[in-house]
Amino acid sequence: MSFFRVLFAIIFPPLAVIDKGCGSVLIIFLLTLCGWIPGVIGALVILNNPKS
Repeated sequence: MSFFRVLFAIIFPPLAVIDKGCGSVLIIFLLTLCGWIPGVIGALVILNNPKS
């Protein structure tokens, strides 16, 4: 996880997971609409996943 990815995850979470696929972006976008904190947590979890 690079510094810029973490920074994007904090500022605008859907931007951080843009290369992980449409489903991930949609999920993070919906979480961000529910609240900023759930979006940030979801983006960091997806970015920290070693499988993708």
